[in-house]
Amino acid sequence: MSSARLKKIIPCKKDQLVEMVLDIEKYPEFVPWCIEGKIINKEESSDLITFSGDLKVGKSILNETFSSHVSYHKETNKIIVTNLNGPLKYLKNEWHFKKINNNTQLEFFIDFELKNPILNAIMKKSFELGLNKIAKAFEERAIQLYK
Repeated sequence: MSSARLKKIIPCKKDQLVEMVLDIEKYPEFVPWCIEGKIINKEESSDLITFSGDLKVGKSILNETFSSHVSYHKETNKIIVTNLNGPLKYLKNEWHFKKINNNTQLEFFIDFELKNPILNAIMKKSFELGLNKIAKAFEERAIQLYK
């Protein structure tokens, strides 16, 4: 099992950051190791956005597709991501957004385990480095788009 928690101030408006995080089809443009993102069965109501999403990650022919269920709870400004299919045994991922002046405080939590114990052991060793690289990519993308 690998887990981490990050807290950052991102220099953009809360709604902009939420929109950017939910737009997984754009992830290949800026998220390291993301080859393809696809949104399936998106539904929206006054207080909730839900969809299934597929992310293909890896490099060239060495890649895996992760299928997840994504829920954005507008009232609590929280995105919850859970595993549906793919190489994960389980996934719990939460994004919390809080407006601070013209910036957004982002709290990110992830806890997951891969089905393959060998890959899981490898992932644990490089997990923090990879997570920091991905977090930096989101921050840089927000600055590029909204500053």
